[in-house]
Amino acid sequence: MAKVAVFGASGRQGLAQVRQLIAAGHQVRALSRSPDPFYGEPLEAEVVPADLRDEASLDAALRGVDAAFFNHPVRHSRERVTWVDRVGRAAVRAKLKRVVWNTSSWIPDRAGDPGDYGMNTEAINALWRTGAPATVFGSVLFMDNLLTNWAFDFIVREDRYVYPHNPFLQANWISLDDVAKFMVAALDRPDLEGAWLNIGGPERLTPPDVAAILSETMGRPIAYDPCTPAQFGNLLADAFGDTIDAQEHAALSERIANFYVYNNFAPTTPFVVDMEPVLKRIPIKLETMREWAARQTWRPTNDPRPPAG
Repeated sequence: MAKVAVFGASGRQGLAQVRQLIAAGHQVRALSRSPDPFYGEPLEAEVVPADLRDEASLDAALRGVDAAFFNHPVRHSRERVTWVDRVGRAAVRAKLKRVVWNTSSWIPDRAGDPGDYGMNTEAINALWRTGAPATVFGSVLFMDNLLTNWAFDFIVREDRYVYPHNPFLQANWISLDDVAKFMVAALDRPDLEGAWLNIGGPERLTPPDVAAILSETMGRPIAYDPCTPAQFGNLLADAFGDTIDAQEHAALSERIANFYVYNNFAPTTPFVVDMEPVLKRIPIKLETMREWAARQTWRPTNDPRPPAG
């Protein structure tokens, strides 16, 4: 059993990692400045604040733990090279046995791919240079995105699945619980130190496939209603409400729009993963979108939840 610090524990990705670590018998130190990082969910974890801009804060956050799961801030992902470098150096100072970083997006096979993807390559190289014993997973597209403030209400209130994918775009959607299971598996795998792997779900689905699964799950027609990348960028930025100012809203919206313009027509197919060799290396039972959707609560709610990520 290890004691694992989870950066961004109050986000949707971090929450899944906290749950899966606890389920696997590990102790958890949830790193968050939120007074209620689990939105009322009774999770047995130590909660400690941490500031990525403060090395002393990072040292305190990692003191006495065996490993760390890192999720870079969604709103500041352009700075991921800086964040990963700082966490890696702090991990070395704390003599951690493993750092596991979820890039939240596809990792290119070579440097030079545009936008967020190229930054993944830069950040991985920065992490290796710190000397931290790390494993990196590039998770390509989350099923749990459908539960966020920019997607959920359209589905449950308007019977519309609104997303900026072209109708023929294939994607290996993966649940955040499965992402977390890969990360947990890496803790006890010496052969995964220094490794990076792209991961996705067990099926390649087009938007009409996703709409059909949602329709089947909810027992009524859910129509795929594609929006433009620019519209989607605004929806995602709007999800953060008044926590971001107009300048950050515009920058985030533009970045997300450019990201999806590229994804829709990129010859590198960043949402597609061949999972057969990955599962031979890390044997995990992946859930399908039908299985994932069946265990969600698809009803309008005002319950607090993470806005994104």
